Amino acid sequence: MKYAYYPGCSLSESAKEFDVSVRAVMDRLGIELSDIPDWTCCGASAAEPVSRLMNYALPARNLAVAEKDMGGMDVLAPCSACYLNLLKVNREVVADRHLHGRVNEVLAASGLTYRGEVRVRHLLDVLLNDVGAAIVAQKVTDGLAGMKLAPYYGCQILRPYRVFDDPGKPTSMEPIITALGAEVHEWDCGNRCCGASLMVGHRDVAMRSVAAILAEAEGADAVVTVCPLCQMNLEAYQAQAVRMGGRRVPVLYLSQVMGMALGLGEDGVQLGKNLTLTAGGRKRITTRAWRTEVQPGGEAGRQEGENNLNKGASHV
Repeated sequence: MKYAYYPGCSLSESAKEFDVSVRAVMDRLGIELSDIPDWTCCGASAAEPVSRLMNYALPARNLAVAEKDMGGMDVLAPCSACYLNLLKVNREVVADRHLHGRVNEVLAASGLTYRGEVRVRHLLDVLLNDVGAAIVAQKVTDGLAGMKLAPYYGCQILRPYRVFDDPGKPTSMEPIITALGAEVHEWDCGNRCCGASLMVGHRDVAMRSVAAILAEAEGADAVVTVCPLCQMNLEAYQAQAVRMGGRRVPVLYLSQVMGMALGLGEDGVQLGKNLTLTAGGRKRITTRAWRTEVQPGGEAGRQEGENNLNKGASHV
């Protein structure tokens, strides 16, 4: 399987561990990723308030390049915001003849035309529906037995377009977690908004949401996500969130925990870049410390291990 890969800006800068682990995991699964040549920013959340046309033309340019140079391959976008922006072009531009014409007028300056023929895919969609949990399980060399993971989807891969999961009760991450040998943490916050960019303009609103999500993660060894903005909000503001009733818990990318189970090692998934992991917490994860905690009298041991991790988590 081959995909036209769109890393986007976050995976090239603040979320490099997501990019590195995605590429490594997909390679281990036998999937070939080819970067879209000369890809550019999709506009993220900044373009839309400035210009409606820019909001469509920026992601359309990348899809037009993929159509022209990538031989009809599906476009894979791991970043939730990038995925949503690219998908929005697929859904709305082609359906609006006037908008489609305006977008192509802009692209013509670069010698490009967007035809709407390329399919936009998210990482979870590809893992679940193209690869499949059974294949993932076959590739596991160092399973995560005993680890409890809380799947956190965020908003942008679920809404407003229902593509590969149920926005009200998403489950697409769960078969992958189970295939890794881990246990799914049952909770109702997997699709709750983390506040997104409200963390900049209305921090009090976003912080309440982050604190509520982290409080519901009680009992999980880690929260796993596929969104760079969600990961940042849940991780970087934990010190404040704890004061509002949240709990300290590592927030990892799904591709990072997959990489550990597939034998890539902590450096192979850049585990050291996660802000909520101290040296002790990182060792606890990489040595699968929870495996030995639930023994006779071990629930207390597990709780002690969680308390130690919480005490040692970094204060951001």
